[in-house]
Amino acid sequence: MYRVHRHYVPKIYVFLFVLELGVLVLSVYLGAFLRFGENSEVAWVSYGELFIRAILFAVVVMICIIGMGLYQRHMRADKKELVWRVCVSFLLGALFLMFIYYLFPGLLIGRGVFMFALLISLSSIVFIRIMTIDFVSENGGTSAVLVLGAGKNATVIETQLRRKTDRLGLDIVGYVPVGDESPHVSEERLIREKTNLLSLAQLYQVDEIIVAVDERRDMLPVKELLDCKMSGYEVVDQLAFFERQTGKVMLEMLTPGWLVFSDGFRFGQIRSYSKRIFDIVVSLLVLGITWPVMLLVACAIKLDDRGPVIYQQVRVGCNWRLISVLKFRSMRVGAEKDGEVRWAAADDDRITRVGRVIRKLRIDELPQIFNVLKGEMSFVGPRPERPKFVDQFSENIPYYGERHCVKPGITGWAQISYPYGDSEKDAREKLQYDLYYVKNYGLLFDLMIIVQTVAAVLWSKGGR
Repeated sequence: MYRVHRHYVPKIYVFLFVLELGVLVLSVYLGAFLRFGENSEVAWVSYGELFIRAILFAVVVMICIIGMGLYQRHMRADKKELVWRVCVSFLLGALFLMFIYYLFPGLLIGRGVFMFALLISLSSIVFIRIMTIDFVSENGGTSAVLVLGAGKNATVIETQLRRKTDRLGLDIVGYVPVGDESPHVSEERLIREKTNLLSLAQLYQVDEIIVAVDERRDMLPVKELLDCKMSGYEVVDQLAFFERQTGKVMLEMLTPGWLVFSDGFRFGQIRSYSKRIFDIVVSLLVLGITWPVMLLVACAIKLDDRGPVIYQQVRVGCNWRLISVLKFRSMRVGAEKDGEVRWAAADDDRITRVGRVIRKLRIDELPQIFNVLKGEMSFVGPRPERPKFVDQFSENIPYYGERHCVKPGITGWAQISYPYGDSEKDAREKLQYDLYYVKNYGLLFDLMIIVQTVAAVLWSKGGR
């Protein structure tokens, strides 16, 4: 993997990004050639002025491809869904480009060139993606990994990375028991050669050693690990390994010491100010685009049952401060008149007809733009939770309170990485993604989350 702004990106995705961006740029040139041939009268082809238009075409379509979740490591799409996502990406890209061409006619590449470029790049990228799926299915991983340990921690690696998409760029060659550790891994996955760790690394030609020993005190072979490190083998702690592979912080293995000494969790003034400016700019842009939709939703809610349009709900914000979160009302009036606080169920009879639609599309969250402009929320961050649930989770889930050291958000890493949660188990799983965000957040990460939220909305992921 490559490390970009504290985030690990599989090499195959970097390769795909460069390849697909190149395909998009070249498809515009090829489209111009098919449309005009070698006609010298087309000045912007002859003198290279097509380059800016080709870059615009490639960037807009690539943003839509990213927005459809085609660069998410945890996406589990078969070929049919993958082709469908690519097609939707190009449809959205074409619509955005036509809007840009309408505003800036000087950037237009011509209808014929535009259609040729779309067809060429669409078919090429579908072919590239299908070939990539076949390659990953046949080859599994490209980096050979040896796991030191075969106990409970090692089984977490087996269960968490059970699919080929989870092990993208990774090939686990086996597990090495340490001392009198009781093996929890299947016998065929164990490596029991009576030799030192360096010899095993050389024998199996590994690139990396993951330390997943249950009890490190008096059991960790420090000298052997040091020999491996000095011989050029990468030695990685299991927490850092999972963070890299899954985009979350594993609670089962988390310790206060790791939180203190790990890279990340930086909250300087410059980062706070830049994030605040980012929030204001993005919120105003989204408000400028979505205000007609918000107006239609408000009218629909009023016509549906004559109740209030906006619903205010108390949530826990940054530093445990209570905030009043604004939402379009999606439940009938008096939905919690009994005083019992509970999650929305799959077929909740409290949800109105309009509410069922706007919750699926997450339109009910749009009024929270005003919470962002007031400074109570950020556009991207952990979702704010209700006080009763926060008290319950803080008591039962370790490190739950750490998610409140940043402002809550309208969307977040957990929202695009995990479906809607309605239990303490789901809250625990989402916390792992929230901790990853708190540890590694930045403007580029925020922008990526916003773009990929589009896929979550279109595929009705995370809403109920």
